[in-house]
Amino acid sequence: MKTKFQSAMTTLREMRTFLILWVTQAFSGLGSAVTSYALVVWSYTQEGSALVTALLMVSSYAPYVLCSIFAGALSDRWDKRRTMLVCDALAALTTVATLILLKTEALQVWHLYILNALNGLMNTVQQPASEVATTALLPKQHYQRVGGLRYLSSSLTGILNPIIATAMMTLLGMDAVILFDLFTFAVAFVVLLVFIRIPAGEKPADKQESLLASVKEGLAFLRKRQGILMLVFFLAAINLVASMFSATLPAMVIPRKGEAVLGLINSLTGVTTLIGSVIASLMPKPKSRVRVVCLTLLFSMSTENFLIAFGRTTTVWCIGAFLGWIAIPLMSTNLDAIMRTSIPQEIQGRVFACRNSLQFFTIPLGYFLGGLLVDVLFEPLMAAQGADSLLVHFFGTGKGSGAAMCFALQAVMGVLVCVIFMRNRYIRAMQREELEQ
Repeated sequence: MKTKFQSAMTTLREMRTFLILWVTQAFSGLGSAVTSYALVVWSYTQEGSALVTALLMVSSYAPYVLCSIFAGALSDRWDKRRTMLVCDALAALTTVATLILLKTEALQVWHLYILNALNGLMNTVQQPASEVATTALLPKQHYQRVGGLRYLSSSLTGILNPIIATAMMTLLGMDAVILFDLFTFAVAFVVLLVFIRIPAGEKPADKQESLLASVKEGLAFLRKRQGILMLVFFLAAINLVASMFSATLPAMVIPRKGEAVLGLINSLTGVTTLIGSVIASLMPKPKSRVRVVCLTLLFSMSTENFLIAFGRTTTVWCIGAFLGWIAIPLMSTNLDAIMRTSIPQEIQGRVFACRNSLQFFTIPLGYFLGGLLVDVLFEPLMAAQGADSLLVHFFGTGKGSGAAMCFALQAVMGVLVCVIFMRNRYIRAMQREELEQ
């Protein structure tokens, strides 16, 4: 009979190649996240505009929204390791271009829009190849471990990237941030090139399904399963509000408290997500996963935005960040389980590709809308208020008060979205089916 130590060593041996790939790719992801965070701060300090900063994220997400519906089918046709190497190398070239422009003092925000779009396109193609590589490298009995490891890496990235970016920018400048990103890329690239061999999967059929046919099949399934489709639209509406939040946060925090506090809030979000993922892994299967998704989103939407909108201190903002993110891993875990159990495995790739485009198209829209509302509507509105104005009493004065008012709008939007979709007949029908099982 194996001891726990022997079992653990056996598991490590079986997962060895995957763990090497996961650690190095996560390290590279940290470098990319540090650069992305630093460029957001840099662009806001250069322009002082929420919209200009938000467009950085719009340019990154737009290729994903436009191309992800086809990326999975393309990845199925290409060698996975080679695809990952080429995409990573091209993404690294955009980072090199940023460094060159910075060193020659020619870097402008519009350059970053173009470079971010190219980088986003590479990530869109690389992601499905990485997903298939994970499946190929892992024995089936370890598939369930992937979700936990990914939450761990994303949480650690969320914790560390604001800290590393703020420290490097303060002590060493933007050059050091970009060089760190390139170093993490080089480590991941060399490991993948030299040490990782991805087993070949089943050979595709001689007659491959066209990209358009794959998309049609995925959309046809969603049209038939209205409950799943409504959940996708629910998350799309939540993503709209959440991306408006991300666009608005720097415009409120930096003018009032500085870059260090923005980094603190973002790091706390990472810590909270990590704690939430541990809690989610310990929770038993609920009677209704749909109910859990709805209630956790309602809790998140009815806490964080309100506290950040009306709070004036770092402590209140941090409490809001904690409450807003602590239940998100539980929501995500149950949503993923709903999707995987409701969609036949043989068409999951096509359906997930369609789901991704429908669920995430609101993210660039939300970033643009959040930045636009802050710059064009709320900041000018608050600047025109007198000292005795009720709006000043609620949201304060000076730059950042308009962003606080925008958070109040987002709070109302978030709650309304949850209430509307929780009353949707198809979502309620899914919930009843779960409770009757």
